[in-house]
Amino acid sequence: MGLAQHIDHTFLRADATESDIIKLCKEAKKYGFASVCVNPCWVQTCSDELFESGIGICTVIGFPLGASCSHIKEKEAEGALIDGATEIDMVINIGMLKSLPSVVLSEIRLVREHTRGEILKVIIETCLLTNAEKKLACELAKEARADFVKTSTGFSTGGATIHDVKLMRKTVGDVMGVKASGGIKDLKTAMAMIKAGANRLGCSAGVKIMKELEIEIDS
Repeated sequence: MGLAQHIDHTFLRADATESDIIKLCKEAKKYGFASVCVNPCWVQTCSDELFESGIGICTVIGFPLGASCSHIKEKEAEGALIDGATEIDMVINIGMLKSLPSVVLSEIRLVREHTRGEILKVIIETCLLTNAEKKLACELAKEARADFVKTSTGFSTGGATIHDVKLMRKTVGDVMGVKASGGIKDLKTAMAMIKAGANRLGCSAGVKIMKELEIEIDS
């Protein structure tokens, strides 16, 4: 698998415009990224732009805090799939993980039930968790049969680290994917995350990373 197929080409800024999203889709087709990752309101646009391209359409739910009610996340996921999403990145409820983890398990199961046949990634926001809590979050996602665990939203106090990716990979083993997201801005960091055990990278710097790779190959 080439580097591009590890990348979820991401644009989650609040001020994203239609032209920004169309550009994102064109870049994804040019480089052959695994998916584009956008806010739910842009899923239909991406579905139109990427029709029959083979590129996934990823969106986020409960984003970025994870503190919306479970039934809201359920409806967000349902609506996104209707609009054409093929991958759902859901943020867990961090406060519930720290106090009532059974609620987190139930919530992931609820969203999983409505996303069968599509990819479900669970964002655990590692920067807000202890190592024990990171392991617990991964175990809950695994028990609920999610497809991936993901480090970060990129909107909190920190992003992906090598330590966290290794810990997450060790916890879930080979039965789940690990997505590193947040702060992956260059080729060196991208390759380090893959070496640590990530098989998806969420980053807005995908084009920059691919251009760095092209230069490296040519040199």
